[in-house]
Amino acid sequence: MNKGPSNLANTSDAHNYPAAFGNCTDEKFLLKKHYLPIIYSIIFLVGFPGNAIAISTYIFKMRPWKSSTIIMMNLACTDLLYLTSLPFLIHYYANDEDWIFGDFMCKFIRFGFHFNLYSSILFLTCFSIFRYFVIIHPMSSFSIHKTRWAIVACIAVWIIALVFVIPMSFLITSTQKRNRSACLDLTSSDNLISIKWYNVILTVVAFCLPLVVVTICYMMIIYNLTQGPHTQSSHKQKARRLAILLLVVFYTCFLPFHILRLIRIESRLLLISCHVENQIHAAYIVSRPLAALNTFGNLLLYAVIGDNFQQAICSVIGCKTNCDPQEKGNNGSVNRS
Repeated sequence: MNKGPSNLANTSDAHNYPAAFGNCTDEKFLLKKHYLPIIYSIIFLVGFPGNAIAISTYIFKMRPWKSSTIIMMNLACTDLLYLTSLPFLIHYYANDEDWIFGDFMCKFIRFGFHFNLYSSILFLTCFSIFRYFVIIHPMSSFSIHKTRWAIVACIAVWIIALVFVIPMSFLITSTQKRNRSACLDLTSSDNLISIKWYNVILTVVAFCLPLVVVTICYMMIIYNLTQGPHTQSSHKQKARRLAILLLVVFYTCFLPFHILRLIRIESRLLLISCHVENQIHAAYIVSRPLAALNTFGNLLLYAVIGDNFQQAICSVIGCKTNCDPQEKGNNGSVNRS
């Protein structure tokens, strides 16, 4: 019972820790084999073509770009990059967690998931700040409409997200498990003490701080939109829907994943029963696709923002019967004010 966390951290598999209480069966195996491939497949089949269409729309039909358009374009790109990694994870979990693509690809795919996650969080935070100034301080926000500020913000997001996630490449490990090559995620990898403190810093700086900023921005926006005349105008209703959608994405997709990842890592540092360990790990497994579901929320975001995006989508996919006739012109492009 004197075994400390430092000794526990030297083992390579989380299932060794509760072994002090007896033989632990891997109750999460079937959950991983059936739940993760199905959910990841749905996310890929919907998100990949959806984001590809969104990017095509922004490039070919939404000129000239506004600040919000530039941010949304970058958000769609990072989502698409992440979605290209899902087939590897689908194969891995459907194939009884047998990783056949080598150690480099293991680290790269795990890196890609977290890079997308924090890029999305930061892009949505930038978008929220832009929206705050446009709605709350419209007279003083003319400079923020200049596209150079959006370009600077997007470059900063890519760099900051890269800096946040680079340590992941050194902390994620692969190992032999049941005579198979396993590609472990961050919470199941070695060097637990380093992973614990890295996860705490990453969660506080890259998620909690943006969460506070986004929450304050949209609470202020929602409050402002309920004041004054014409509170039920279509413009204000649309802005409220957008604010609620962004808050739902943060609190439904991102928050459970970060809470359960923190609990999962802490549980590996403690001597707990197999039943408790299995429950924590199962809950964490369920939360992982939730973080990827933000790609669905982002697709809704592109449509809710408006700015002729729906007409542009019609032009891209050829559903001209629903397009506004006034938008047909200039060689099929959609003008933006």
